[in-house]
Amino acid sequence: MSLPDSAIDEAEKNLRDILEFAILHTQSALVIWDGQCDLSRALTAAYQRCLPDATFIDFDSTPVAAILAAFGQLSQGDLVVLIQSTSFRLDAFRLRVELFKRDLKVIEHPHLSRMPGAEALIYIESLAYDPVYYRGVGSALKARIDRAHTGTIESGGEKLIFSSGFEPAKLNVGDYSQMHNVGGQFPIGEVFTESRDLEAVNGRIRISIFGDTTFSVNKPAKPITLVVSKGRITEAFDSTPEFDRVLASIREHEGEVWLRELGFGLNRSYTQDRTVSDIGTFERMCGVHLSLGAKHGSYNKPNIRKSAAKYHVDVFAATGPVFLDDEMVYLDGRWLV
Repeated sequence: MSLPDSAIDEAEKNLRDILEFAILHTQSALVIWDGQCDLSRALTAAYQRCLPDATFIDFDSTPVAAILAAFGQLSQGDLVVLIQSTSFRLDAFRLRVELFKRDLKVIEHPHLSRMPGAEALIYIESLAYDPVYYRGVGSALKARIDRAHTGTIESGGEKLIFSSGFEPAKLNVGDYSQMHNVGGQFPIGEVFTESRDLEAVNGRIRISIFGDTTFSVNKPAKPITLVVSKGRITEAFDSTPEFDRVLASIREHEGEVWLRELGFGLNRSYTQDRTVSDIGTFERMCGVHLSLGAKHGSYNKPNIRKSAAKYHVDVFAATGPVFLDDEMVYLDGRWLV
């Protein structure tokens, strides 16, 4: 069943704000879309209202050569929007990477078919762009992370301690003024880093949600307690068969399970109890997430060989208070900076 007109109205408002305040769109636009799910059709309709002069191309009925030719007609600073029920494939052409190389702005909406019905409505809500909140809280968190010597995440009586400080934090808050590339995957809302010394992370943390082997949000009946020793997962209590499969896959290919990313999600449309199925979208959830596996492309570490790093599995903490040094920065679902 198609989404209601009110959902398209809400999508139109949210996308207008993204275009105006985040992307700063003023030039030509090309929208590549498919009609394989209700959410992709709803977003396409909303973009047609926001970008009435744009060129719209149906991915499923257009030859690859014609799509590539359309990219070739664009000028530096033009916008490409990708509305994808799954993820567009153009032979060896890596879409977002290649478009950024051409100095084009990009808004990407992937894996929309994973979020049907009520989840589609949550997704549309999560596109709302509040620059004061995202940029204010995001910048404050980055500043606090960058000067912190230690960090502590409490969860259900457990503590995970980062004792060596953090890598310079990176922002995904819709402010591209200091970045070479403009745009990325939407919705947005995240500040992320990792321990400066990966082995300086120890303790326990309770995981309430994780990304499973199908890249879907998996919420076990009871949180799983992870034991972390020198930056590696050594035990998992109250685990589930699916989480065991995740750990087994990582160990099979990487030998051990590193804990790398420390992400502070800002998107208030997603909570522990208000989820969508696509893990890449839910990653923006307001709260704390971490990654399991050696892969984290934003930071290089001497003890991680990039060629051997294959896994980056997002897991979400049942988060209590979060401290940077002795300052509490998160409590009861809210950032306090």
